[in-house]
Amino acid sequence: MDSPVVETLDNGLAVVVEPQPWNPGLSFTLLVPAGAVNDPPDRMGAASMLETWLWKGAGPRDARAFADALDALGVRRQSGAGVEYTTFSASLLPEGFSAVLELYADLVRRPRLPEEAFASVKALALQELAALEDQPPRKLLGRLRREAFASPHGQPVEGERETLERMTAAALREEFVRRYGPRGAVLAVAGGVEPAEVFRIARRHLGSWKGATAGPVEPRLSEPHRFHVEQDTEQVQIGLFYRDVPPGDYDFYAARLAAAVLSGGMSSRLFTEVREKRGLVYAVSASPGSVKGLGYLIAYAGTMPERARETLAVLAAEIARLREGVTREELDRAKVGLRADLVLAGESSQARASALARDVFVLGRPRSLEEVEAEVMDVTLERINAFLRRHPYENPWIGTLGPEEVGA
Repeated sequence: MDSPVVETLDNGLAVVVEPQPWNPGLSFTLLVPAGAVNDPPDRMGAASMLETWLWKGAGPRDARAFADALDALGVRRQSGAGVEYTTFSASLLPEGFSAVLELYADLVRRPRLPEEAFASVKALALQELAALEDQPPRKLLGRLRREAFASPHGQPVEGERETLERMTAAALREEFVRRYGPRGAVLAVAGGVEPAEVFRIARRHLGSWKGATAGPVEPRLSEPHRFHVEQDTEQVQIGLFYRDVPPGDYDFYAARLAAAVLSGGMSSRLFTEVREKRGLVYAVSASPGSVKGLGYLIAYAGTMPERARETLAVLAAEIARLREGVTREELDRAKVGLRADLVLAGESSQARASALARDVFVLGRPRSLEEVEAEVMDVTLERINAFLRRHPYENPWIGTLGPEEVGA
């Protein structure tokens, strides 16, 4: 696999290409730095609503004609708004790349944002927010992020009922003008293409893209604390949030491997100690996450009310026990898991396009799979255990959801 190549257009759009000569297909991701973190407090949910509204027609085509044009080109598409950015992705045959990119250029440069579609966009946003009530784990973990972040990184992508209900078409159009520009945006392409041809096509369709871009937001955390969300449920949801090292840090993959030791399968510590040996939970996990400039680890457990207090104590104790170090067997198993994930990602042009776009957004440069694998393999037993001694996972934010507050 060839190394990724980058060119930045005059308008600030970064274009990154990873040629895959063996691949008969092509995928791309267009990342626009317009996420929930940029939503004004009185317009929370704007990024998500805007992403939905953009598909209601662009350029000379209404929604139906736009969808028909993509279907005629055999495009498999997806999109979504997140905390820091919104992405628009496509998988297709290489010969259709120019025509498809022209359509996506219309999407971010000349959306119609039709008034008659706004009501349905708002109704869909309210339905998605209401669906959280039927997903207690997701509801708790969203609240956990909001409690942990002092910066807008904790704002819910889905928004809040009050802000969604007050949202107007005019306000959402203002958000488009304020955020949808090329500076800081990334077009990442992976597949059977030549970089020079991709750069030429990108300049043709996106080189004249203009517009404002919301500036970066520095992540900040609150002081660790506890909170409880009262909800009449049969189970109790428990969430813990720990600060971790950010992407690009020397110890980033030591932290990722430590998380895999905790929750990397049926032989992981949390599954073995919390579920199998004690039978405390029906679900338990630990997941690393990050935003630009900050990393974190989130642990989750679902249990019965009468076992919640013990579950919380055992869960926190197992995570804190990492400071005592991991074994060579655990490290080797974690490396195998991460390497398997890398191999599978390398087989998917869409996974590679998404990863390249995020790399450029977060790190300022793309990384090849070989570079990432080398960083993983460079973590020795001595190095990971030295990291865990320096960086104990202690003093978390603690959130619970259920009929009663969980005692300390």
